[in-house]
Amino acid sequence: MHRLPLDHPYDFAACFAPDYAAARAQFLAAARAAGASLKEYRNPLRGPRGEELATDVAWLGPAQACKVLALQSATHGVEGFTGSGAILDFLLAGGPRQVPEGVAVMMIHAINPHGFAWLRRVTEENVDLNRNFVDFSAPLPENPGHDELADALVPRELSGSVFEAAERKIAAYRARLGETAFQVARGGGQYKHAHSMFYGGSGPTWSRRTLEALLDDHGLASRAQVAIIDYHTGLGPFGYGEPICSHDAGSAALERARRWYGDSLTEPAAGTSSSVVKSGLNEFGWMARLGDKATFVALEYGTYTPDEGRRALREDHWLHAFGKVDWANAETQRIKRQVRKQYYPDSDDWREMVLARSRQLIRQALAGLAAA
Repeated sequence: MHRLPLDHPYDFAACFAPDYAAARAQFLAAARAAGASLKEYRNPLRGPRGEELATDVAWLGPAQACKVLALQSATHGVEGFTGSGAILDFLLAGGPRQVPEGVAVMMIHAINPHGFAWLRRVTEENVDLNRNFVDFSAPLPENPGHDELADALVPRELSGSVFEAAERKIAAYRARLGETAFQVARGGGQYKHAHSMFYGGSGPTWSRRTLEALLDDHGLASRAQVAIIDYHTGLGPFGYGEPICSHDAGSAALERARRWYGDSLTEPAAGTSSSVVKSGLNEFGWMARLGDKATFVALEYGTYTPDEGRRALREDHWLHAFGKVDWANAETQRIKRQVRKQYYPDSDDWREMVLARSRQLIRQALAGLAAA
């Protein structure tokens, strides 16, 4: 299969937009130029500058293709800079010419547009979309570690005695139970503390309902095979793209992912990933609709340290729970710059690594689909 070098003659850095509105405009223009069909799912809210918010879906290739590659961005809002850039690179750098006959590509731009525009990882409901895909009619997953630490993870003050007590409580928990237990407590998913991090919600979010609708609207359940690459940032070494798979052990989907992506594929349940096992993942929503015909990986790019990430998230959650969200305010802008940098290092070396790995996984997924 034809492989595109990174020195393909166009400015790859231009794929990465300065904000949600620009990213959306670039995506729509490139999708139209490539001949893709488009469908818009309008979010009822607006961005910080009054801009329209939407999840846009571009379909490239045969409408009735039995095999589909789905590229999804902005599950975690602010991480959409990276996913949007990778998808735009696919469109601009000749990616459509790589698609085998009989395969279609579905590009989901900003499944969480509110988080993308407002520079948040969460949705407008303050919910981590990647913890929202649970059965809310059944007992919800428990996270006793988060119950213990919730008020320390997002304290009411960012300085002074309350903040210092929160940091001591976290340090004591880590010393007592270890780093893995702390990461599970912090990020494994929780369903009780709406102000805190990694909150899975009390019901399906707008973004979850939209994903379910667009999967049905495009008839994904009727396809023979669907490969999904969901773009994420924040875990692992700087710039490295880790394909993370949470399919069940022994499943056909996991075996396919291992064949397609090789030994770099990691599995949280096997302890080989930078990610711990988590509840309510986006992946589970796809599997609920498509079953074992879906082959899902989260392509996770490393940025900065987990503690830097904890600080960025803590301050953003504090701002929206206890502060005043005024987009023109200096403190708001400081916090938002910190979140943006943590999940989108704005440097050419990092962006180049993003595109190299994205192109590789897209090529692997297309080859896997063609051979399936």
